[in-house]
Amino acid sequence: MAHYGPDIGTESDLRLLGDLRGKRVLELGSGGAPCSIAFAKQGAIAIAVDSSADLVAEAKRRCEQEAVRVELRRGDLADLAFVRADSVDAVFSAYALAYVDDLSRVFRQVHRVLKVGAPLVFSLPHPVYDMIDEDGAQPLLLRRSYFDRSPVGPDSEDIAEHRHHHTIADLYTVLFRASYRVDAMLEPQPASSGPRSGQWREPFRYVPRTLVIRARKEGN
Repeated sequence: MAHYGPDIGTESDLRLLGDLRGKRVLELGSGGAPCSIAFAKQGAIAIAVDSSADLVAEAKRRCEQEAVRVELRRGDLADLAFVRADSVDAVFSAYALAYVDDLSRVFRQVHRVLKVGAPLVFSLPHPVYDMIDEDGAQPLLLRRSYFDRSPVGPDSEDIAEHRHHHTIADLYTVLFRASYRVDAMLEPQPASSGPRSGQWREPFRYVPRTLVIRARKEGN
């Protein structure tokens, strides 16, 4: 089942995409394509795009192992010229858009390929979580301002490792200007108990780790 982030519910819990049987679903930043494979198994016509040649190769191996068909593409997430306008029933992205500098460009390209009223569903690291020191001792300590829009990531010159910080208002404004209507915004809470992933941190209990947004295309 498609996942939205660490230690929160999957699409089977959030139900933001609906019935995908016979639908064309485009995933941006698909990695090894586990989500697109899940869509294909549900009867969707899945298209997966990622900028990494290694991850696209991994996705191809996984598709062969699972005996499912997914159209795999390597390229920039905003380079969707290979997709016809108004031909996609849903666009999905989990955490990948956090590494995109120009979200406006991506959203405009997605708007072009989506059918009117169709959803763009995506998740990002929650901007509030960027404020805290996740490995610090209790009480939780703030490490940066919510309004600091500088990249988040390791002390490295490799830009690919850096995430871009956007406030919730930033995201809403970019979507609105690209002619979307936001109809769902979720801050999923982790289960109170149960197995935890390797990404689990104790602050997940107190501060939302993931922000999930569903926005629908308006007009042409």
